[in-house]
Amino acid sequence: MHTPEDALQETRAAYEEHARTCRQCHVDMSPCAVSKLLLRAYNNARRVQARAGSALR
Repeated sequence: MHTPEDALQETRAAYEEHARTCRQCHVDMSPCAVSKLLLRAYNNARRVQARAGSALR
């Protein structure tokens, strides 16, 4: 099972790789639908990690 930190790193890597390799995102500098979905997944993972971190305090 992935930890919140693992999920955060994986979603960030997926988003950054997509942004580098997608013609619309990289060349046209306009985010495509996939980019928006990957960014949403990253933001959700970041929220989960923040909640997990605050629960430990």
